[in-house]
Amino acid sequence: MYRVFEALDELVTIVEEARGVPMTSGCVVPRGDVLELLDEIRDAIPGELDDAQDVLDQRDELIGKAEHEAEQGVSKARSEAERVLQEARARAERIVADARAEAERAVAAGREEYEDLVGRAHAEAERMLEAGRAAYERSVEEGRAEQARLVTQTEVAKAARSESARIIDEAQAEADRLREECDAYVDGKLAEFEDLLSHTLRTVGKGRTRLRGGGRPAGAIAAPFDYQA
Repeated sequence: MYRVFEALDELVTIVEEARGVPMTSGCVVPRGDVLELLDEIRDAIPGELDDAQDVLDQRDELIGKAEHEAEQGVSKARSEAERVLQEARARAERIVADARAEAERAVAAGREEYEDLVGRAHAEAERMLEAGRAAYERSVEEGRAEQARLVTQTEVAKAARSESARIIDEAQAEADRLREECDAYVDGKLAEFEDLLSHTLRTVGKGRTRLRGGGRPAGAIAAPFDYQA
């Protein structure tokens, strides 16, 4: 094809440099040179056309092959994407199931601990109240007995009444102190249970945060939930 272009350029040069015919637009060109160039063009065109056709055929073949490979690549990529998506979905479902099971276990443990603490607190409160009531009644009886004994003595009757009132007041104060200690004990146990529930809720919150985070690389294993009583 390059030789055809070169021959055409030479023909153009010959015509441009040809001597003009006076009073006309024609010119005088060397016939032999022009015919020689035309023969070269005529001989070169079929081979050049064949080469061009070969190039076109190869181009179509290459384009078809590239399209086929592209289709295979797209199909493979789609299959791989579907596989990765299915694995991610299965992994997410396992994480959700593990988180739900861990949350249920933590709640059950917290409920059991709460019921145990409340039961022990009630029992301790009853014991302390009973002890305070017995101490109070004993002190009152002792005060009354002391009061009765002192009343029989005219010189110390007033002191006996005062001492009796003091003993009764001390007994009442002791009963109040025991009641306050019982209330403080129950409040402390409830505070411990409140801390346990707060920790359980934080554990569940961490599990949900990990679940919502996503983006975990393929093959990564979710860290187990950390539960501490």
